[in-house]
Amino acid sequence: MMIETTDMTIDTLGEAKIPSPLLKEDRGAIKQPFVSDDRRVLIHIEAETVREQVSQGKPLPTFELAGPREKIYFDPSKLRCAVVTCGGLCPGLNDIIRSIVLELYYHYGVRNIYGIRYGLQGFIPSYGHPVIDLTPDKVTNILDMGGSILGSSRGPQDMDEIVDSLERMNIGILFMIGGDGTLMAACKIADTIQRRRLKISVVGIPKTIDNDIHLVSRSFGFDTAVDVATRAIIGAHNEAQGYPNGVGLIKLMGRHSGFIAATASLAQQDVNFVLIPEVDFDLEGPKGFLAALENRLADRGHAVIVVAEGAGQKFFGNNETEKDASGNVKLKDIGLFLKQAIGDYFKARKIEINLKYIDPSYMIRSLPANANDSVFCGFLGRDAVHAGLAGKTKLLIGRWNNHFVHIPMEASAGKRKQVSPQGKLWSAVLEATGQGSLKNDN
Repeated sequence: MMIETTDMTIDTLGEAKIPSPLLKEDRGAIKQPFVSDDRRVLIHIEAETVREQVSQGKPLPTFELAGPREKIYFDPSKLRCAVVTCGGLCPGLNDIIRSIVLELYYHYGVRNIYGIRYGLQGFIPSYGHPVIDLTPDKVTNILDMGGSILGSSRGPQDMDEIVDSLERMNIGILFMIGGDGTLMAACKIADTIQRRRLKISVVGIPKTIDNDIHLVSRSFGFDTAVDVATRAIIGAHNEAQGYPNGVGLIKLMGRHSGFIAATASLAQQDVNFVLIPEVDFDLEGPKGFLAALENRLADRGHAVIVVAEGAGQKFFGNNETEKDASGNVKLKDIGLFLKQAIGDYFKARKIEINLKYIDPSYMIRSLPANANDSVFCGFLGRDAVHAGLAGKTKLLIGRWNNHFVHIPMEASAGKRKQVSPQGKLWSAVLEATGQGSLKNDN
């Protein structure tokens, strides 16, 4: 993926002049590893790409390395912070909240930390949602709860009302945890703050279980989703093998990107067909999906199918008129559609099948994070705090080339990462499943 943007400068509220409280921490013989703003992480690491840009005299695009700074902008003894979770639920939300609160409280000495209830609604007075005082006692035992202790919501809210609320509460740092819609809202909130010349930092932690945020190599919750999805695949495979002409059909998350479906299918290689939004397929015809499924059953007597929720939307015609509260197009249910289409196809051919349909989506979304995601969330939360205390704003904390980095919100918001049909991930899926192309014109 070629990144054309070379300006990855992070906005700041002003010069950081206050010595960090972390300088006083007693770590024995271990010195706190502070990070300077001139430490960068290359976006492109392939030698050929680097040589090409250097030969053309282009500056190499880099991200600012995340981590604690020796000088901070805010006085922790006077600072007030707010934390909000927006959009759909995702494993790891409580881990992020806990990490932010514990880092602020124990390492920076911030005592005023507020949880905003039910997403951006919590800033709007007419909803009447009370704030939560976030203390270590409040968050210590939330890791195993799943969901978000702050709740969430979808839908746009008035930016000026949100900033009015931040002013009234005297908030210095706003931590926003959410997906692409939340990040776009965070950009608008930060712009409104800048227009009013306020000293409020906006720090985003990208959240999408689909792992589809641009310039973020991995998002929290994805590892847990793949972990649980593999169990669904095991169940579907056992069901399929247990009956003559058994078919296990699993619908997984993935509105626009098939990372969960593709990765889970590689993690548990009992899958024969993987259908994702990025790769078109036909239903009917000699090379279409249904004919391929019939051939598979004739050869092996069972089959397992994994479909991402955004796949095959062309079969529903023009369905882009109906949208949810966040402005996302409401997808038609491809899982139930395929279940019906498969049943009708084999019934017409007088072939008896035993089809089991599994949709674990909402169970996965609301589960606690697994161990890998929990550790990952800890790093994201702590680095979000370091960035906010240093006075940095309008940025995301992300993972890139094995480093945690600062990403300008505008460089990522409104763009989407997808599975490349020519890339290594999809090639591996094709090798593992043997499905080949499911298009009649290939």
